[in-house]
Amino acid sequence: MPQFIVKATDEKGRALSQVEQGSSAQEVRERFRQQGYWVYAVQPQQAWRGRWRERRQQLPTAQLLVFTQQFMTLVKAGLPIPRALELLETRARDRRLRQMLSEARARVRAGEQLSDAFRQQAGIPAIYTTTLMAGERSGNLPEVLERYVQYQRLALTVRRKLVSSLIYPAVLLLLVVFVMSFLVTYVVPRFGELYSALGAKLPTLTVVMLGIGQFSRHYAVLAVLGLVALAAGLGLAARTHGLRERMDAWMLRLPVAGEMWWKYQIAVLCRTLSTLLQSGLPVMNAIETAGSAFHSLHLRERWQQMLVLVREGKPLAESMAKQELAPPLAVEMVEVGEQTGALPQMLSSLAEFYDEDLSTALAALLSLIEPAILLVVGSLVALVLVALYLPIFSLGAGIMQGRGH
Repeated sequence: MPQFIVKATDEKGRALSQVEQGSSAQEVRERFRQQGYWVYAVQPQQAWRGRWRERRQQLPTAQLLVFTQQFMTLVKAGLPIPRALELLETRARDRRLRQMLSEARARVRAGEQLSDAFRQQAGIPAIYTTTLMAGERSGNLPEVLERYVQYQRLALTVRRKLVSSLIYPAVLLLLVVFVMSFLVTYVVPRFGELYSALGAKLPTLTVVMLGIGQFSRHYAVLAVLGLVALAAGLGLAARTHGLRERMDAWMLRLPVAGEMWWKYQIAVLCRTLSTLLQSGLPVMNAIETAGSAFHSLHLRERWQQMLVLVREGKPLAESMAKQELAPPLAVEMVEVGEQTGALPQMLSSLAEFYDEDLSTALAALLSLIEPAILLVVGSLVALVLVALYLPIFSLGAGIMQGRGH
């Protein structure tokens, strides 16, 4: 029987994390709920190969967005849900999507809710199934799906803007690595052979540079393999819960990048929570689901601890402030939204504000990084050239002095 890692809290707010056997994640979740626990995560216990296979099964966000747009159009036209799924299944080119729609359609025809049918499919985010559930409960599935499509479009736009801003620095760094590798592994050893044939006395800087070149020439492959093995080892170690949480906490404490990463995740959280609330989902269910929007495991754990305070009746803003989940400005705006009854609109405005703030900060940071990279590259190249040509100048001076005598 499959084993699952269950994370839950009891009525007193004490956290629980244990391995439990069950036929499915849903069955384990229901079992713990009946025992009085609030379950916030049920994950299959599997080896890293299994997790890698599950990642490969995940549907890309852009592809899920296209499917949702088509499905929304068919449902708006009055087509029954099983028939709409069947039509989209026959036209799906991706094998994963086709298999997913086939299984979901079979479950819907068997009497399951659409949200439950998609919840059983691997690679479907929690916010998507929760949005479907909100549409089913409100009786207005097309409108709720349209709001989800707008949310994903905006999120993809922000993500693509950030990625495109990082392309030039990444290409510049790759060029730096290529140039320095060429100089150290090819040019420097050639000069070493020349000076060895001349039997010239070399300055200390040149000796050090030639030593680096000889080492790189003979052990470059081993060094690359060592770096690859180190990166793979760190990647596997980062999959463990404790180490990953510590790494996430360390990233958030970085001087500039940490604050930008924090604001980006708060913007994603606010947009997600705003979309869920506008879809008609109850506040508590929306807050529970919105925590899955965090990419940082450290912030996600804080959000789960904050949920205990919210269930005790404390306001969302006060609970966020106690867990230090968001900057003071975000907490104040959430508090105003709760007091005025306009929390979804306030969260949407907050997400837009942090998106603009993040874009401005990223542009300013890149405007400093690019000259810094060029300065470092120029300095390294100048150092290599000085170290290589310094003996030539010394030899030239010696020859001139010999002619003078």
